[in-house]
Amino acid sequence: MTGVQRRVTEFCERFGLRLPILEAPMAGACPPELAIAVAEAGGMGADGVLLDPPERIAAWVERFRAGTDGPLQLNIWIPDPPVDDPDRRRAAEEYLAGFGDPGDPGPAAPDFAEQCEAMLEAAPTVISSIMGVFEPDYVERMHARGIAWFACATTLADALVAQEAGADAVVAQGMEAGGHRGTFEPAAAEHTDVGLVALLPHLVDRLRVPVVAAGGIGDGRGVAAALALGASAVQVGTALLRSPEAGLDDAWTSALAELPPERTVPTRAYSGRLGRAVPTPFVTAWSRPDAPAPAPYPDQRRLVGRWRRGGAAGVDAVNQWAGQGAALARRAPAGTIVQEMWDTARSLLA
Repeated sequence: MTGVQRRVTEFCERFGLRLPILEAPMAGACPPELAIAVAEAGGMGADGVLLDPPERIAAWVERFRAGTDGPLQLNIWIPDPPVDDPDRRRAAEEYLAGFGDPGDPGPAAPDFAEQCEAMLEAAPTVISSIMGVFEPDYVERMHARGIAWFACATTLADALVAQEAGADAVVAQGMEAGGHRGTFEPAAAEHTDVGLVALLPHLVDRLRVPVVAAGGIGDGRGVAAALALGASAVQVGTALLRSPEAGLDDAWTSALAELPPERTVPTRAYSGRLGRAVPTPFVTAWSRPDAPAPAPYPDQRRLVGRWRRGGAAGVDAVNQWAGQGAALARRAPAGTIVQEMWDTARSLLA
């Protein structure tokens, strides 16, 4: 057995996988049907619960478990320190007014502590974090229930903090990844844009825990490359977004087709936190010389949500996130995508 085979086999056996591919936990883009399809194919299903109150978390997990007994990851953001910047908030609000009329303020954000309790109650295979680390007491309670903790990191410094805090694995997020950057320090996101090929061996060589590779992996070639560079598994998100199980907005999935890597853009337009997205007119408008800086997170997210509820025609109906491997995403069943990724990777690694 080669070193790659041993590393992958140990990871899969530990977390109940038949193949080393995890669905990325994308908040708002992980219906149970998609997670079920990935888990049934032998990978790990996932859900991002950032915006979900406890009852919605429980309902989602119930639907998942009605469809499969496969492994599951639930993910949440570690809350950012509060930022009160009324001038930026006011400027963003005035700029959004140019796209149309706002709607109602919407519901209050879910309580983080209550969400954490709901995840414990749901007892997934993995609870994962992004933007920081859990408190020691919560890590102890997770482990006492047999739940593993995966921590997303974009730098070695953050990965080491997570490892010392008790993470069972680190998800190495390269700058190619779609969606939000997982930097622990919000203001540092633009300055930690390290590609996966450089980041992955840097972490693997210095960590004791397994490393999961994420960012730009769209087919079996990417899976094979990540495993050869030392990853124990990979996590894919954009590659699954055009599958029928994802059931996403047509404007979003159509925009992914043949979207070249250099056309995806890092933006704070949707939430105030940096993320990689499709260059829609709404996103690119925030990079114009006359545009203000987006409001800090979560103010920008709340403001964009308010204008969506108002039906503002100039505001994207959904956040059109996209990794740099978007053009590799196919219109095919999620289970087929995952299985073919692994078949191709195995043939290359052989």
